[in-house]
Amino acid sequence: MDIIERASPNANDRPAGACIDMVILHYTGMKTGKAALERLCDADTGVSAHYLIDEDGTTYRMVAEARRAWHAGSSHWSGAADINDRSLGIEIVNPGHVFGYRAFPETQMQSVEVLLAEVVARHHVPPSRVVGHSDIAPTRKQDPGELFDWKRLADKGLSIWPEAPGDAGDPADAPGRLAEIGYDPKAPLTDVVTAFQRRFVPAGVNGMLDQDTLAAIAAVHVLNG
Repeated sequence: MDIIERASPNANDRPAGACIDMVILHYTGMKTGKAALERLCDADTGVSAHYLIDEDGTTYRMVAEARRAWHAGSSHWSGAADINDRSLGIEIVNPGHVFGYRAFPETQMQSVEVLLAEVVARHHVPPSRVVGHSDIAPTRKQDPGELFDWKRLADKGLSIWPEAPGDAGDPADAPGRLAEIGYDPKAPLTDVVTAFQRRFVPAGVNGMLDQDTLAAIAAVHVLNG
Protein backbone atom coordinates (compact mmCIF):
# COMPACT_ATOMS: atom_id res chain seq x y z
CA MET A 1 0.00 0.00 0.00
CA ASP A 2 1.06 3.62 -0.48
CA ILE A 3 2.27 5.15 2.77
CA ILE A 4 3.19 8.77 3.38
CA GLU A 5 6.19 9.27 5.66
CA ARG A 6 5.59 11.77 8.45
CA ALA A 7 8.22 11.18 11.12
CA SER A 8 7.43 11.71 14.79
CA PRO A 9 10.21 12.49 17.28
CA ASN A 10 8.25 10.68 19.98
CA ALA A 11 9.88 7.26 19.91
CA ASN A 12 12.79 5.36 21.37
CA ASP A 13 14.55 2.02 21.05
CA ARG A 14 12.74 -1.14 22.03
CA PRO A 15 14.39 -3.10 24.85
CA ALA A 16 17.00 -5.61 23.75
CA GLY A 17 15.34 -8.83 22.68
CA ALA A 18 11.83 -7.35 22.56
CA CYS A 19 9.51 -9.13 20.16
CA ILE A 20 6.55 -7.47 18.47
CA ASP A 21 3.61 -9.72 19.33
CA MET A 22 0.68 -7.29 19.57
CA VAL A 23 -1.10 -4.67 17.47
CA ILE A 24 -3.13 -2.01 19.26
CA LEU A 25 -5.89 -0.18 17.38
CA HIS A 26 -6.83 3.32 18.53
CA TYR A 27 -9.06 6.13 17.40
CA THR A 28 -7.55 9.61 17.42
CA GLY A 29 -10.36 11.27 19.39
CA MET A 30 -9.67 14.69 17.91
CA LYS A 31 -11.75 17.00 15.75
CA THR A 32 -9.73 16.44 12.56
CA GLY A 33 -7.16 14.08 11.15
CA LYS A 34 -4.82 17.01 10.54
CA ALA A 35 -4.94 17.98 14.21
CA ALA A 36 -4.29 14.39 15.25
CA LEU A 37 -1.33 14.02 12.92
CA GLU A 38 0.20 17.26 14.15
CA ARG A 39 -0.22 16.22 17.79
CA LEU A 40 1.34 12.80 17.23
CA CYS A 41 4.34 14.47 15.58
CA ASP A 42 4.76 17.24 18.15
CA ALA A 43 7.73 16.66 20.46
CA ASP A 44 5.97 18.51 23.28
CA THR A 45 3.10 15.99 23.51
CA GLY A 46 5.10 12.85 24.22
CA VAL A 47 2.68 10.66 22.24
CA SER A 48 2.95 8.89 18.91
CA ALA A 49 1.97 5.78 17.00
CA HIS A 50 3.53 3.79 14.22
CA TYR A 51 0.75 4.56 11.74
CA LEU A 52 -2.24 6.85 11.27
CA ILE A 53 -5.07 6.13 8.85
CA ASP A 54 -7.23 9.09 7.83
CA GLU A 55 -10.94 8.83 7.00
CA ASP A 56 -10.21 8.93 3.26
CA GLY A 57 -7.86 5.95 3.64
CA THR A 58 -4.61 7.93 3.45
CA THR A 59 -2.01 6.18 5.58
CA TYR A 60 0.93 7.84 7.34
CA ARG A 61 3.94 6.19 8.94
CA MET A 62 5.23 8.18 11.92
CA VAL A 63 7.50 5.67 13.66
CA ALA A 64 9.45 2.80 12.11
CA GLU A 65 8.17 -0.58 13.26
CA ALA A 66 11.53 -1.46 14.78
CA ARG A 67 11.20 1.54 17.10
CA ARG A 68 9.07 1.90 20.23
CA ALA A 69 6.19 4.35 19.68
CA TRP A 70 4.43 5.93 22.67
CA HIS A 71 0.80 4.98 22.14
CA ALA A 72 -0.34 2.53 24.83
CA GLY A 73 0.32 4.48 28.02
CA SER A 74 -0.46 2.77 31.33
CA SER A 75 -1.79 -0.58 30.15
CA HIS A 76 -1.98 -4.32 30.74
CA TRP A 77 -2.58 -7.43 28.67
CA SER A 78 -2.08 -11.07 29.58
CA GLY A 79 0.14 -10.26 32.52
CA ALA A 80 2.33 -7.74 30.68
CA ALA A 81 2.46 -4.04 31.46
CA ASP A 82 5.13 -3.12 28.91
CA ILE A 83 2.74 -2.88 25.97
CA ASN A 84 4.69 -0.18 24.09
CA ASP A 85 7.76 -2.42 24.22
CA ARG A 86 6.06 -5.26 22.38
CA SER A 87 3.40 -3.69 20.14
CA LEU A 88 2.63 -1.68 17.04
CA GLY A 89 0.15 1.17 17.38
CA ILE A 90 -2.28 2.15 14.62
CA GLU A 91 -4.28 5.37 15.06
CA ILE A 92 -7.54 5.53 13.11
CA VAL A 93 -8.93 9.01 12.56
CA ASN A 94 -12.31 9.46 14.28
CA PRO A 95 -13.57 12.31 16.48
CA GLY A 96 -14.31 9.82 19.24
CA HIS A 97 -16.87 9.96 22.00
CA VAL A 98 -16.01 13.54 22.98
CA PHE A 99 -16.20 15.25 19.58
CA GLY A 100 -18.93 13.31 17.75
CA TYR A 101 -18.23 9.60 17.50
CA ARG A 102 -19.27 8.20 14.14
CA ALA A 103 -18.95 5.13 11.96
CA PHE A 104 -15.63 4.44 10.28
CA PRO A 105 -15.86 5.03 6.48
CA GLU A 106 -15.45 2.18 4.02
CA THR A 107 -12.32 3.67 2.46
CA GLN A 108 -10.75 3.94 5.89
CA MET A 109 -11.66 0.37 6.83
CA GLN A 110 -10.17 -0.90 3.59
CA SER A 111 -6.86 0.77 4.46
CA VAL A 112 -7.04 -0.64 8.00
CA GLU A 113 -7.45 -4.13 6.56
CA VAL A 114 -4.56 -3.78 4.11
CA LEU A 115 -2.14 -2.29 6.63
CA LEU A 116 -3.13 -4.71 9.38
CA ALA A 117 -2.73 -7.72 7.10
CA GLU A 118 0.78 -6.57 6.22
CA VAL A 119 1.97 -5.94 9.77
CA VAL A 120 0.52 -9.09 11.35
CA ALA A 121 2.07 -11.20 8.59
CA ARG A 122 5.42 -9.45 8.95
CA HIS A 123 5.56 -10.03 12.71
CA HIS A 124 3.50 -13.23 12.97
CA VAL A 125 1.01 -11.60 15.33
CA PRO A 126 -1.88 -13.99 16.10
CA PRO A 127 -5.45 -12.69 15.64
CA SER A 128 -6.10 -12.88 19.39
CA ARG A 129 -3.38 -10.29 19.99
CA VAL A 130 -4.87 -7.62 17.73
CA VAL A 131 -6.73 -5.60 20.36
CA GLY A 132 -8.17 -2.18 21.07
CA HIS A 133 -6.81 0.55 23.29
CA SER A 134 -9.79 0.10 25.60
CA ASP A 135 -8.91 -3.59 25.99
CA ILE A 136 -5.47 -2.82 27.41
CA ALA A 137 -6.54 0.30 29.36
CA PRO A 138 -10.20 -0.26 30.33
CA THR A 139 -10.21 2.30 33.13
CA ARG A 140 -8.96 5.11 30.85
CA LYS A 141 -9.89 4.47 27.24
CA GLN A 142 -12.92 3.85 25.02
CA ASP A 143 -11.26 3.47 21.63
CA PRO A 144 -11.69 2.39 18.97
CA GLY A 145 -15.18 1.90 20.41
CA GLU A 146 -18.40 0.09 19.72
CA LEU A 147 -18.81 1.42 16.16
CA PHE A 148 -15.55 -0.14 15.01
CA ASP A 149 -16.16 -3.28 12.93
CA TRP A 150 -14.14 -5.96 14.70
CA LYS A 151 -16.17 -8.74 13.11
CA ARG A 152 -15.11 -7.54 9.67
CA LEU A 153 -11.47 -7.90 10.68
CA ALA A 154 -12.12 -11.32 12.20
CA ASP A 155 -13.77 -12.50 8.97
CA LYS A 156 -10.43 -11.82 7.27
CA GLY A 157 -8.41 -13.58 9.96
CA LEU A 158 -7.13 -10.31 11.41
CA SER A 159 -8.79 -10.50 14.81
CA ILE A 160 -11.21 -12.77 16.67
CA TRP A 161 -14.99 -12.78 16.95
CA PRO A 162 -17.37 -15.20 18.73
CA GLU A 163 -19.52 -16.50 15.89
CA ALA A 164 -21.92 -18.56 17.99
CA PRO A 165 -22.02 -17.68 21.69
CA GLY A 166 -23.30 -20.67 23.62
CA ASP A 167 -23.97 -21.37 27.27
CA ALA A 168 -23.31 -18.33 29.43
CA GLY A 169 -22.16 -20.47 32.33
CA ASP A 170 -21.72 -19.33 35.91
CA PRO A 171 -21.38 -15.53 36.34
CA ALA A 172 -18.79 -16.24 39.02
CA ASP A 173 -16.51 -17.60 36.29
CA ALA A 174 -16.58 -14.36 34.27
CA PRO A 175 -13.78 -12.43 36.05
CA GLY A 176 -11.39 -15.36 35.71
CA ARG A 177 -12.30 -15.87 32.07
CA LEU A 178 -11.78 -12.18 31.30
CA ALA A 179 -8.35 -12.32 32.94
CA GLU A 180 -7.44 -15.41 30.93
CA ILE A 181 -8.54 -13.64 27.74
CA GLY A 182 -6.03 -10.92 28.65
CA TYR A 183 -7.84 -8.20 30.60
CA ASP A 184 -6.28 -6.72 33.73
CA PRO A 185 -7.59 -8.68 36.75
CA LYS A 186 -6.83 -5.71 39.01
CA ALA A 187 -9.02 -3.28 37.07
CA PRO A 188 -12.60 -2.66 38.29
CA LEU A 189 -14.84 -5.37 36.87
CA THR A 190 -17.39 -2.89 35.52
CA ASP A 191 -14.68 -1.16 33.48
CA VAL A 192 -13.38 -4.46 32.13
CA VAL A 193 -16.87 -5.64 31.21
CA THR A 194 -17.57 -2.33 29.46
CA ALA A 195 -14.36 -2.64 27.44
CA PHE A 196 -15.23 -6.22 26.53
CA GLN A 197 -18.71 -5.14 25.42
CA ARG A 198 -17.36 -2.33 23.25
CA ARG A 199 -15.40 -5.02 21.44
CA PHE A 200 -17.68 -8.06 21.40
CA VAL A 201 -21.20 -6.94 22.42
CA PRO A 202 -21.41 -3.49 20.80
CA ALA A 203 -25.20 -3.31 20.93
CA GLY A 204 -25.21 -3.71 24.71
CA VAL A 205 -22.52 -1.57 26.30
CA ASN A 206 -23.78 -1.24 29.86
CA GLY A 207 -21.01 -2.65 32.07
CA MET A 208 -23.28 -5.43 33.32
CA LEU A 209 -22.75 -9.19 33.22
CA ASP A 210 -26.01 -9.87 31.42
CA GLN A 211 -26.69 -13.12 29.60
CA ASP A 212 -25.49 -11.88 26.19
CA THR A 213 -22.24 -10.65 27.69
CA LEU A 214 -21.68 -13.82 29.73
CA ALA A 215 -22.23 -15.95 26.62
CA ALA A 216 -19.81 -13.80 24.61
CA ILE A 217 -17.18 -14.01 27.38
CA ALA A 218 -17.49 -17.80 27.39
CA ALA A 219 -17.18 -17.96 23.60
CA VAL A 220 -14.18 -15.61 23.40
CA HIS A 221 -12.53 -17.54 26.22
CA VAL A 222 -12.76 -20.68 24.09
CA LEU A 223 -11.47 -18.83 21.00
CA ASN A 224 -8.54 -17.48 22.97
CA GLY A 225 -7.55 -21.02 23.85
